[in-house]
Amino acid sequence: MKHVARKRFGQHFLADQSVIDGIVREIAPRPGQAMVEIGPGLAALTQPLVERVGQLTVVELDRDLAARLRQHPQLKVVESDVLKVDFTALAAEIGAPRLRVVGNLPYNISSPILFHLLEHVAVVEDQHFMLQKEVVDRMVAAPATADYGRLSVMLQWRYAMESVLVVPPEAFDPPPKVDSAVVRMVPWEQPVVVDVGLLEELVQVAFSQRRKLLRHTLGKWLEQKGFAGEFDVQRRAEEVPVAEYLALCVEVMRDNAGF
Repeated sequence: MKHVARKRFGQHFLADQSVIDGIVREIAPRPGQAMVEIGPGLAALTQPLVERVGQLTVVELDRDLAARLRQHPQLKVVESDVLKVDFTALAAEIGAPRLRVVGNLPYNISSPILFHLLEHVAVVEDQHFMLQKEVVDRMVAAPATADYGRLSVMLQWRYAMESVLVVPPEAFDPPPKVDSAVVRMVPWEQPVVVDVGLLEELVQVAFSQRRKLLRHTLGKWLEQKGFAGEFDVQRRAEEVPVAEYLALCVEVMRDNAGF
């Protein structure tokens, strides 16, 4: 019986074999690797992946699809909302120090999934995701561009990222109304150590009124924090490189800690 895509789950099933082959080439799966696929759907990507790694863990929310996937002897099926999956515990359960995470992420909750995985980045070897192209553009954006924003800073803090493939709507069934893209995300080995909550707050404030100079937003926030250092607030948020946001966060942490 043909599975009908469910709008509430944001389901768009990959159907173009040449695109599937291209994604698999970018992932470059190897035998024995601990790999987790988010939202396997009708297993278009799942099958070529499991053929190469031998065993695959899949996270699927749709109970009908999960039931189908359980019939595959090489799949471990986690039937759950991905936002509730503890990837650190999953890595321990699989017995792997690091996970390779892949998936065609539902467009309606792609950012929450990325931030959820950020909490488990210590057990991630790399991530390859298909997302709405405009989201990928924001993830990999350079400073002083229209796409550069909160998502760019928060993710570039922890990952080296690149857009590796653009996927047109007709590669899916049903076709979405937008272009998609595949992004590669590799965690930095030695990221700048910051208070994540403070960095999120800092970046949120900075980009809250992106057309205004930072003295109207971040400048006032820094005053409230009792910041005694130097930071050029005569710029707009999009003009500040990731490294400067991280350095500022470290300084604010030191000021607040009194050392």
